Amino acid sequence: MKNISVIGAGIMGRGIAYVSALGGFHVVLNDVSEENLITSQQYIEKTMRNSAEKGFLRMEEAERALANISYSADLEEAVKEADLVIEAVFELMSLKIDIFKKLDKACPAHTILATNTSTMSPTEIAAQTSRPDQCVAMHFFNPVHKMKLIEVVRGLDTSNETVAKVMEVGEKLGKQCVEVNEFPGFVTSRMNCLIGNEAMNMLMEGVASAEDIDKALKLGLNHPMGPLELADLVGLDSRLRNMEYLYQTLGEKYRPSPLLVKYVKAGRFGKKSGKGFYDYTN
Repeated sequence: MKNISVIGAGIMGRGIAYVSALGGFHVVLNDVSEENLITSQQYIEKTMRNSAEKGFLRMEEAERALANISYSADLEEAVKEADLVIEAVFELMSLKIDIFKKLDKACPAHTILATNTSTMSPTEIAAQTSRPDQCVAMHFFNPVHKMKLIEVVRGLDTSNETVAKVMEVGEKLGKQCVEVNEFPGFVTSRMNCLIGNEAMNMLMEGVASAEDIDKALKLGLNHPMGPLELADLVGLDSRLRNMEYLYQTLGEKYRPSPLLVKYVKAGRFGKKSGKGFYDYTN
């Protein structure tokens, strides 16, 4: 396992590319948008050098990692030598399936195909390929370079060999991996969406302010970040898609908070739009 291709140059994709390059892999970051690739390259270079200046990395490590990353808007070119492809586009099943069909045709026969979904079925995605035994979910967490966990989610046909290889990659990225048998929401998203949704309902009901709800969970339950802060970081549109999927698959307790639906309709997506449960415009 030497070459990793990452599909999608958004927040998660560029983070995965960053840690993969630091882990010693040759990385190709792919996106249909040249603008996204330029933005991601600027972000990765800035973050890498800032980390070196602050002493988290040696400068030679940062430079070596930067040399390990290339950028391509051509999907077939990006994956032609990949040992592992990690898809990191937003949570839309039809989009993920379309990408996996293209990857199945374009990748070498040995390539493992992984989706960075936080809720969706790797079995359903893998079934659209000719290699379901080589398909798996690798659920990274945001920000990728700081968060230590990867959920490795086994689909119905995922082989033991595929899981073992992905676990090994995770260790080389400096992460700790947990193996999860597929079920909607896996472990973390299933719990996190419930907590976040209840926090939104409490805010809607006037139980407490956003600041005090987050403060209560950070100080009272030792959460590193409040649930409303976290939802803003993840993106309220992404959280709503996750909640809608869990509501469809797991039932009533995952019905999205009306406040979340209202905020997304208003274009309040969280940090990336400048306003969510908090105001980031300044």
